[in-house]
Amino acid sequence: MKPFRRLLQLGLGAVFALSFFVPLSHAQGPAKIEPGFDYRILPVAQPLDTKGKVEVIEFFWYGCPHCFDFDPEIMAWEKRQAKDVVFRQVPIAFREELMPHSQLFYALEALGKSNLNSKVMFAMHRENKRLLNENDIADWVASQGVDRNAFLAAYRSFAVVSKARAARQLGDAYRIDGVPTVAIQGKYITSPSIAGTRAKAIAVMDHLVDKVRKENYK
Repeated sequence: MKPFRRLLQLGLGAVFALSFFVPLSHAQGPAKIEPGFDYRILPVAQPLDTKGKVEVIEFFWYGCPHCFDFDPEIMAWEKRQAKDVVFRQVPIAFREELMPHSQLFYALEALGKSNLNSKVMFAMHRENKRLLNENDIADWVASQGVDRNAFLAAYRSFAVVSKARAARQLGDAYRIDGVPTVAIQGKYITSPSIAGTRAKAIAVMDHLVDKVRKENYK
């Protein structure tokens, strides 16, 4: 009887242990999103352009390979947002010689050709086009079916040059030291680099958008 009793005890012990076993994936639940780890809070909040909305800004640079990789994901993210989310991109030129890229961005915007932004990045990262001087930029834009003279007029305009310089100043105000970086409601900052991965950055953006809504868009 003793061997049988021992087996019974072992069996009951195994059943008891299994009844309390919870798979690790279920025990952990969704990854926690925390300030200081997954996003930062600016010491001084920046003014918003719209009230009663969630303002989202992606700071980027055409020549940044990480921006190129992130572009399809953040564009897909924008498309699934509710009407209370206002999304815009702001080009950042960390050096003066990169300002032509910012002017290119705002010239395309002025001509209603912002749909070419992803193609600009593809040309730079997959076709090895630097697009750093006016003639090369104008030639490429013309190859996309845009009137060359109309583009150059926009590219050289006071409005476009002013916007390019204002974008650089905005980046300084937000303390942008790398791209892509996403700012939400003038005070929350995240990025694939801060969050750890592009997917986590998107999850953090969703979290922060919900947070701003709960804070009544403050």
